[in-house]
Amino acid sequence: MTQLPPTVVNQAPPTVDIDRLLRKVQKPARYTGGELHSVAKDWGRVPVRMALCYPDIYEIGMSNNGLAQLYDIINQHSHFLCERVYVPWLDMETAMREAGAPLFSLETRHAIRDFDVFGISLGWETTYTNCLLQLDLAGIPLRSADRRGPFPIVMAGGSGALNPEPLADFFDVFIMGEGEEVTVEFLQMVQDYKAELERRGIDNPGRAEREEFLVNACRIPGVYVPEFYDVAYNDDGTLARIAPNRTEAPRIITKRQVLELPPVLTTPVVPFMQTVHDRGAIEIQRGCTRGCRFCQAGIIYRPLRERTHEEVIQGVADLMDNCGYTEFSLVSLSTSDYGGLPALVRKLHEQFGHRGITISLPSLRVETVSIDLVEAMEPGRKNSFTFAPEAGSQRLRQAINKPLTEDDLLNAVTAAFSHGYSTIKLYYMIGLPTETLDDVLEIPKMVRKAMEIGRKYRGGRAKINVSCNIFVPKPHSQFQWAPQARPEELAPKIKALQDGMRIKGVHLGWSDESESLLEAILALGDRRLCNVIERAFHKGAKFDAWSDFFKWELWQEAFAEEGLDPEWYAYRERSMKETLPWGHISSGVTPGFLWREYRYTWQQKETPDCRDGDCTACGFQDDPNCAPKFQYMLANRHHPKLGELAMAEPLLHTVAPR
Repeated sequence: MTQLPPTVVNQAPPTVDIDRLLRKVQKPARYTGGELHSVAKDWGRVPVRMALCYPDIYEIGMSNNGLAQLYDIINQHSHFLCERVYVPWLDMETAMREAGAPLFSLETRHAIRDFDVFGISLGWETTYTNCLLQLDLAGIPLRSADRRGPFPIVMAGGSGALNPEPLADFFDVFIMGEGEEVTVEFLQMVQDYKAELERRGIDNPGRAEREEFLVNACRIPGVYVPEFYDVAYNDDGTLARIAPNRTEAPRIITKRQVLELPPVLTTPVVPFMQTVHDRGAIEIQRGCTRGCRFCQAGIIYRPLRERTHEEVIQGVADLMDNCGYTEFSLVSLSTSDYGGLPALVRKLHEQFGHRGITISLPSLRVETVSIDLVEAMEPGRKNSFTFAPEAGSQRLRQAINKPLTEDDLLNAVTAAFSHGYSTIKLYYMIGLPTETLDDVLEIPKMVRKAMEIGRKYRGGRAKINVSCNIFVPKPHSQFQWAPQARPEELAPKIKALQDGMRIKGVHLGWSDESESLLEAILALGDRRLCNVIERAFHKGAKFDAWSDFFKWELWQEAFAEEGLDPEWYAYRERSMKETLPWGHISSGVTPGFLWREYRYTWQQKETPDCRDGDCTACGFQDDPNCAPKFQYMLANRHHPKLGELAMAEPLLHTVAPR
């Protein structure tokens, strides 16, 4: 394997005229910093410095609301500073390498290797090679084992961190779950340890001090230090165990969560250029109680927490005053489930309509979209409505626990088209467990009916954009044991969609099979993939989330050189007796609950939303955020769901259902 040349951490960067580099690139605003509300603190006065990164270009990273929130929280502490960095585009990467310029922060242009902590958000598996690209550009050794002094600590967080194993060799620590509190705790430990080194008169700390710091770090709840865990494999390639090799390392690392949502971010950094989501964003709730079986986010962001209407309204007012935004997105996993959403939208239009406010609502559930909500949206600019039926047939929707009916969808489409909307977006998946060709053929049938409604109300202006993505099983979801559909299974289904969607005004898009395959491999993979990822990176893999740059052949070569079969990771069903690579990470939801839900798929059995019905005993029933009516579970241990879950635990040693 190609090795990187040794680098000296914390060495002062070479003198490079960054402004001269900016003259060589197409979009210099990606690298200038200095935007409204950006924070540039005095390095000499702040003891702890963190670089916060999203592993993609500026336009995408600046649209990440979670990182914007974390940036604000850290910089509110006088003894911490947080600066931003994103992946340079190809022209800037070339200019930096030619000039010998290290990766630098936007706020003060300090080299990333001079920070105490380099934190990268893992929101999407196909950004993993970009993580290595950033380490390489920063002059930080790719492998944690090759780093000498205690700092910089290379940290990862985000949803991808909940299966840390494919990146375990590259990151010093992983943050599990929500980062608002645990990141501050971690930075406080950095401050304390730097002060301890100074007290002990250690000017040039080495590997021993690094290990000492990491031992202390793994005592923080929610912090995972992968080098303190040994991995063993069975003869058939499956994982035998992941076990701590130090007494300080916990056997199970449980994700962190905040009891209350942080205050609305009302002074976000306002970019100089247009970004992917160029609008004000307010997280109106976090978590989801629906329990769709394909949805990882519905599990890992539990429990449900809502903001009050008053918080949202005040947040919109402050964002208008502070940033000049008039378009706002009310963000959550399932926005239409937010309590009193039509009333909130009306209040916003009543209070800010004279200022030209526009509201967008992502993640609308078809069965909860009513005439009331559509009418509440009317004062704003009419762009499009987005619905996610996910599956074509009622049978398959029942199996994946999204039991909306055809009438639900057609009523929602009617509501949108009849109130002035000309474009509808429909999101489906193909390759779901138990799916047949007949299930898929129901998609174009439904789209034809929807287009008839559109033409009735909007005539030739009616448009429907249909996105059919290949299902990717994800860790900590009910379908974490399911295989991804093979190309030979998908081919007739994709052809049926192409043939059935030859409808005027309808546009069909679908995901690339090899890109979805890589996503599944990295999502479900183990620690052996570290070598594959590094090989692919050295071969030129980067921006794998971009179709124009994704090169599957590079990954195939990397797998072959490591003697690993990529199809083994994605196309096989895992049994309940198998140790999963993320088995030592707890999302808070019990394996018994997930297994029960997986089994229900083949029975087409619905598990109702616990927000409106009985508690499903997912594991959060004792959480303070669980609705008070469910708290009887604490005393009533003979609840039937608990008995069913107790029976499910022995099934952890059986094969998956058929």
